[in-house]
Amino acid sequence: QVQLVESGGGFVQVGGSLRLSCAVSERSLSFSSVGWYRQAAGNQRELVAGIPSGGGTNYIDSAKGRFTASRDNAKNTVYLQMSSLKPEDTAVYYCYAYKSRQYYWGQGTQVTVSS
Repeated sequence: QVQLVESGGGFVQVGGSLRLSCAVSERSLSFSSVGWYRQAAGNQRELVAGIPSGGGTNYIDSAKGRFTASRDNAKNTVYLQMSSLKPEDTAVYYCYAYKSRQYYWGQGTQVTVSS
């Protein structure tokens, strides 16, 4: 069974930075896409960044220029480097991996940006 374990969330002040990590139990190259979603209280889950296996990264508009998603295939780990954080970035962040029409999810990690 595929398992994804996230780490790196927490409290940060406006303008600060955090790096989220997601360890994947299978070879990350076996997935057609990996990346990050987030869900703020009362909102639907939204895609923050997706990394297709063929390369390139897709970002939600609000993350462009501030967030960088990456994958280390040797370590089967996915990262989300977040900088210039804003209060509206406050959410639970979920790592995902997708293959064969199936999404796999991490348990979520809380990111709280305090003003």
